[in-house]
Amino acid sequence: MEYNLDEIKSLYEAQSTITDVAREYCKKHNIQYSDSVRRNISKIINKEGLNDSDLDNNTETDTNQYEKTAPLSALKEDGTIMSIKEYCAFYKIPFEQVRTFKLCTHTGKGAYYNIASNPILNDDFKKFYDNLLLELENISTRPKTIKRVVTDQVKEEYLLIVDPADCHIGKLASKFETGDEYNVNIAVERVLEGVEGILEKTVGFHKDKILFIAGNDILHTDTPKRTTTAGTPQDTDGQWYDNFLVAKDVYIKVIDSLLKVADVHFVYNPSNHDFIQGFFLSDVIKTYYKDCGNITFDCDLKHRKYFTYHNNLIGSSHGDGAKPQDLPLLMAHESSDWSLCKHRYFYIHHIHHKTSKDYIGVTVESLRSPSGSDGWHDRNGYTGVPKAIEGFLHHKTQGQIARITHIF
Repeated sequence: MEYNLDEIKSLYEAQSTITDVAREYCKKHNIQYSDSVRRNISKIINKEGLNDSDLDNNTETDTNQYEKTAPLSALKEDGTIMSIKEYCAFYKIPFEQVRTFKLCTHTGKGAYYNIASNPILNDDFKKFYDNLLLELENISTRPKTIKRVVTDQVKEEYLLIVDPADCHIGKLASKFETGDEYNVNIAVERVLEGVEGILEKTVGFHKDKILFIAGNDILHTDTPKRTTTAGTPQDTDGQWYDNFLVAKDVYIKVIDSLLKVADVHFVYNPSNHDFIQGFFLSDVIKTYYKDCGNITFDCDLKHRKYFTYHNNLIGSSHGDGAKPQDLPLLMAHESSDWSLCKHRYFYIHHIHHKTSKDYIGVTVESLRSPSGSDGWHDRNGYTGVPKAIEGFLHHKTQGQIARITHIF
């Protein structure tokens, strides 16, 4: 495909990133956006000397082995690879926060460091977060407590677990590349449709409590550089701040719909894609509902959370930490209600597909995701599983009696 150089120059002067240039160019010429188009336009921009940013520089190394096409490139101008300290200094990553790191190099695709760090409270995040909390504090129409009336006709009551897992708001998947379309709009539609579908499928059961499990990669990235918390580059749709606000609105719409049915307990599971933003988001939601007595919150940074419903002990975790076979013993060690409950369950996430196994004393079950397969997952064959949002019904004395699945 031939590219119009003058038009690309004009777009680059008007747009903020090469990705934005590529998308706008595709839109004007009715071309399906893909990574290959973005890479070609990136090469044109760098070849013409339009880009002075090190992140998108295609300068070759002395060995002609790598190109600087990877986000957060670890290559210097002379083609040599930065040390981890140089890399952190260049990208203003606090070196003292780095726990582990791995140098990733790919022929023709550049080099970068995959860093696992302690939470880094970026100044931009903190300013955005503080302003948002202040705005929420001044909202006069925040939800107030609902007084519920229970009739004598209700004979059985149930706990409904609603768990929109691994929604990855901000993930980009192109049907042209993977056969699977996914973006911010689709993510929002699936979350709202999935929760509504679970409520409709359980309308015949009287629910006296709803456990809403939040977090679990609700957002796809955690930094302005379009990476996860650990620094892994992602294919993205939208800016980080826009996606944060989208996720906030989605949670409020979902919780408002749940509160019409029963009182809600909100549990936040920290996750690997959005460890920082996910925590901020859960705290914003907690602030928004602070005058509502029908909802309680568990929003600390513990990786495993526990909730007791009569004879049910329910654990939840993202699933990127402790191994499934270790969760029963961890539950016994960490929850004081272990001996009080006959039925024990652990709901985990992260792997985007269904597993369920009975261990001694605990059933561990992973949940499906509504998100599409991006380029990396498609190339590596992590595809083809049902996309869904799931819920569970728990009886007070009989444990989990139903699994509700809304498939897309």
